[in-house]
Amino acid sequence: MSKTENKLKGRDLINVGIYSAIYFVILMAVAMLGMIPIFLPLLSVIVPILGGIPFMLFLTKVKKPGMIFVMAMIMGIMMLLTGMGPWPLLTCAVAGILAELCYRSGDYKSAKKAVVTYGLFSLWIWGNYLPLFTDYEGYFAQRQSYGQEYINAVQRLMPLWMAPVLLIACFGCGVIGGMLGRALLRKHFAKAGIA
Repeated sequence: MSKTENKLKGRDLINVGIYSAIYFVILMAVAMLGMIPIFLPLLSVIVPILGGIPFMLFLTKVKKPGMIFVMAMIMGIMMLLTGMGPWPLLTCAVAGILAELCYRSGDYKSAKKAVVTYGLFSLWIWGNYLPLFTDYEGYFAQRQSYGQEYINAVQRLMPLWMAPVLLIACFGCGVIGGMLGRALLRKHFAKAGIA
């Protein structure tokens, strides 16, 4: 690919915008479950699995470097704007770069790499948990309005050792979501020349 062919054009950015919006709607719908304490850690499972379908459809449109990274950064900015702080923005940047490099290494045509790409992309979700593990007291101080019962339940469910468990869950469930999306969208993958 020449440098001009590698440049993102308006159509590429429109695709990024459309699929980012679909993914974000799924994310926000699932995030509402976080109001129930048991669902807070389960967001690292549910979001990657449900998000796998639109993300894998998005990958059938990705043929140039930068599209996955831009989508990751949109997620980070949206998290920042919805009050999640800067951690998701940082994890989005890292996850976006890793996912971008993975899919590019398969020349944008490998279905196996597409699945791993989504697993890596899903690591961004972990950034939403980092305030809980890096500023435990500050995190719960901001959630006083949820009530002491909610805080006690979350504290029991989210001890410090859960941090690496949630990271692994984000990746593993991203891979599962990727496989599910690939299976459901097999026709689209074939049409896009992804084998």
